[in-house]
Amino acid sequence: MNTKTTPADTLGTADIIRVMKLLPHRYPFLMVDRMYDMKGDESCVGVKNVTINEPFFQGHFPQFPVMPGVLIIEGLAQTAGALCVASIGEDYKAELVYFMGIDNAKFRKPVLPGDQLHYHVTKIRNRGRVWRFRGDAKVNGHTVAEAEISAMLADTADAKAFASKHG
Repeated sequence: MNTKTTPADTLGTADIIRVMKLLPHRYPFLMVDRMYDMKGDESCVGVKNVTINEPFFQGHFPQFPVMPGVLIIEGLAQTAGALCVASIGEDYKAELVYFMGIDNAKFRKPVLPGDQLHYHVTKIRNRGRVWRFRGDAKVNGHTVAEAEISAMLADTADAKAFASKHG
């Protein structure tokens, strides 16, 4: 029996400093605090510690604070985007990450202050700089939201070219 592990068998991690190197997002729109079980561009789990100090709780809803579902989906997308950038190489600087599609989104349970969200993302496919992922957001092992998401990594020149064609 071979018990040796190879670098390919080792699952990666990312603390908040590395997450911020992988993503262009910043507070208050950074929805991922850390990542673990990173396997190439195939799968990983992102973590968001949800606190009452989140700015969206001031208006959603003050009497019963609930994390907006669209921000949970955003967290799934950010987790997938950070995984893609990490797999390309940390020298690659994605200046923009374009959402291309959100399909089959479902919201199962509310996410409240004090919850810890775990964003489980698994690659469905990719072509070039475009990826499609299946995402499940979980709190205490229970699915609170799910979706299939598509996104494209782009730099400023790509974005300007795209905008001039489609603008």
